[in-house]
Amino acid sequence: MLRKRLVALLMVSILMLTLVAGCGQKAENKPEAEGAKGTGKEKVEISLWLTPQWKGVFDASEEGADYDSFFKYAAKRFSEEYEDYDVTVDVQVIAGDQRDELLNVNLNGGTPPDIFYESVFAMGDYAHRGALVPLNDIVDDTAKKDIAQNFWDVVTFGDDIYFYPFSHMPGTLVYNADMFRAAGLDEYIGGENEIKTWSLEEFEKILNTLKTNLPKDKYPNAYPMALFALNNQGDTWNLAYLRMFGNKFFDENGNIILNDEKGVKAAQWLKKIYDAGLTNPGAESVSSNDCNAMFQNQQLAISFTNSVLFNNLKADMESGKVAKFDARLANIPSESGEPLTFTYVTGSCVFNTNDETRVKVSKDFVKFFSTDPELVKASKNGVPVRTSVVEEFKSEKPLFEAYDKNSKYLFNFTGNVPGYSELRQVLYPELQALYTGEKTPEQVVKDYQTKGNEVIQNAKKNSVIYNK
Repeated sequence: MLRKRLVALLMVSILMLTLVAGCGQKAENKPEAEGAKGTGKEKVEISLWLTPQWKGVFDASEEGADYDSFFKYAAKRFSEEYEDYDVTVDVQVIAGDQRDELLNVNLNGGTPPDIFYESVFAMGDYAHRGALVPLNDIVDDTAKKDIAQNFWDVVTFGDDIYFYPFSHMPGTLVYNADMFRAAGLDEYIGGENEIKTWSLEEFEKILNTLKTNLPKDKYPNAYPMALFALNNQGDTWNLAYLRMFGNKFFDENGNIILNDEKGVKAAQWLKKIYDAGLTNPGAESVSSNDCNAMFQNQQLAISFTNSVLFNNLKADMESGKVAKFDARLANIPSESGEPLTFTYVTGSCVFNTNDETRVKVSKDFVKFFSTDPELVKASKNGVPVRTSVVEEFKSEKPLFEAYDKNSKYLFNFTGNVPGYSELRQVLYPELQALYTGEKTPEQVVKDYQTKGNEVIQNAKKNSVIYNK
């Protein structure tokens, strides 16, 4: 019996050694050991992070569409077509509210991602901190001709381009054309695919007419215009209102210059329309989300929107979540007659990992998916920055052309100043004081400028842009 057991154990041992040897032989013969497809190219692994943007490669209706689909597809093509290295791209989707925490932890640990795809305004401080590398060398004249200069202004800090623009999310006003008709304001209604421009005089007439002529039986508890100051959400529209009388907001050195006659007039105008009942009441305790809900419920005739919110509104109407009404777009008016508009540009930045090879590969990958004729079509999931893509899809999505024509009116709401994230915490308390009457318009613009410039000056001390 013992002899049989020993023989059995010996046979098992021989079998296991044979299997291990066989597996080892197979591993040595794998093509991957010499690089992709046996090319012998050096292997390089880079990482790309993004916050949720759009699902699918080109459309959310694609099978298995997810937030990482486009970049995984782009990475596959890049690895197949790139001649310099055998590249692997690790794509990770990061929650927006975890972005800064994760980035700071990884930066402090010396392990930042190679690439981050995000809205530029949310990432500008990383350029000032010296965490990003310039992208001037991957931007050519063809791209500059296809993408309007105002977009390049948004992604340029100092003398260098730090983000490659891919798509954008324009911010405008939105109005209920049915409420306009009910108030006898038909002549001020633009086309369905038009971004209507009103003069400031026309805008004030619209607001006053809505207040007096809007049928109360059909639109009970409705107000002409949205106004909010609860927190920093939606603050870009408030920044636009403060520019309505010609104030440039920032000087050439990145300092706030709101405290002048034009800035005071803007604050006085906000207080005037609020006190006149031309807006929703309680603006100091109302959020942008509250106003968005009020507009959907037809309690506001004019509100704020961006391209994503507007598309979501249309989709909710089609699905029955929101009662249907005729919603159209308009620009923010100004005293000069030239409208105000802004946008959230999204694109890619490359972190300085102190690894020349990874930085080179990362920049090449960013250029690849930001310029490839097929891949740039994915920008239609937002609004394309490229005029060529707008031309291709304008019949399918006619608002693209309107947004593209409107780009000449864009202003850079961040000024690309350092400390912008912290600066956002300064404005809304001053607006709250304006609406409650705690401060005069003159005091509000003075205090905002003083406090805001303190934030900027402190941030400038650590800015590589201002300390070259």
